[in-house]
Amino acid sequence: MKFDTIIIGGGLSGLVCGIRLQKAGRKCAIVSAGQSAMHFSSGTFDLLGRLPDGTPVDDPIEAISKLDGGHPYSILGADSVEKYAAEAEDFFAGCGIKVSGNAHKNTWRVTPTGERKPSWLTISDFTPLEAKDSAIGSKALIVNILGYLDFNTRFLADSFERQGTSCRIESIKLDEMERLRKNPSEMRATNIARVMDRDGVWEKAAAKVKEKLQGEDVLVLPAVFGLKDASVVEKMREAIGVRTMFIATMPPSVPGIRSQLTLRAEFEKAGGRFFLGDTVVDADYNEDGTVKSIGTVNFGDIRLYADDFVLASGSFFSKGLIATPEKVCEPVFGADLTIAEGRDNWFDRNFWKRQNYISFGATVSSSLNVSVEGREIANLYAIGSLVGGCNALYEGCGGGVAIITAMKAADVILEK
Repeated sequence: MKFDTIIIGGGLSGLVCGIRLQKAGRKCAIVSAGQSAMHFSSGTFDLLGRLPDGTPVDDPIEAISKLDGGHPYSILGADSVEKYAAEAEDFFAGCGIKVSGNAHKNTWRVTPTGERKPSWLTISDFTPLEAKDSAIGSKALIVNILGYLDFNTRFLADSFERQGTSCRIESIKLDEMERLRKNPSEMRATNIARVMDRDGVWEKAAAKVKEKLQGEDVLVLPAVFGLKDASVVEKMREAIGVRTMFIATMPPSVPGIRSQLTLRAEFEKAGGRFFLGDTVVDADYNEDGTVKSIGTVNFGDIRLYADDFVLASGSFFSKGLIATPEKVCEPVFGADLTIAEGRDNWFDRNFWKRQNYISFGATVSSSLNVSVEGREIANLYAIGSLVGGCNALYEGCGGGVAIITAMKAADVILEK
């Protein structure tokens, strides 16, 4: 089976790269093992929240000059990062996902625990804050769905009250949720969203919420609406008639899953092939050292051939990297990795401190080519969290690295 480009990994970076290539006329396939990190998304994409030394970042583009040379942004260059960041909003809009943000000015998102984290692009479900200490309003009503445990209203109220907002907490009961409430494991965000998507249910929820209002100027709800269609969120806002903030819940993430489904649909609508639930197990090479084909579990003896291959397989979470007590490796190609010397330097025993293993990943060139045993592979690229040199959790740059490297790799391939 022959394609122009094969992308290994169907998360954010793989889908962005695939869509860009497919819409430019390349015949692409994505091989995806399954659930991606987008299922855990907060509803925002971060570009750069703080420097490796902990210094907060206000202007992500300006701060790139302060990163060390091994960071993906430094490898690509500030001008390249700024170029692709400027294109991102229109890219997502073209895929049916409305986002807003400015690469030169971080805004702040409210986490499920009520903390404030810097963000770049925000999906339209959510309301970004201009500053870390911004109050959401004078009086807030925080409403949960009875029996839903992944939305901690007390944490949120404590956080909002520290910034001067008076809070009141209520819950609503919906008959349609009673079956889910019989088993707490079923009372999850995605299951609730599926019920809310039914005709008449979200309208009933909006009416019940509206009845709870007592003059508050802002309403806070869990982001459990619109698994298939983002318009449900706006319809809820219109029906309630008061400024409404949807707050990300503990995973799974309804906006994150919806975004992934939307991007996959866009890729397939453009003609791309998406092979879900399959794992790449090996690779063959041409005489010149370039990659010739890959083998997968599901295709067995049938090889998948392409002119170019893109590794978007993620880090440890999605098994794009494998760790043993002795080593860390990239399992398909044996890509050269950027890792800390000495196993004791892989992690900090204090769970809350910066963990070095998060920055492990593929060593890449300025064109994102991967090297194997010191030899650069001309038609093999790495993108997203597989690229080493940045600590996405600590620095708050995971979304940006995924999007920027995906766009860059696609353009490198298209310019060949």
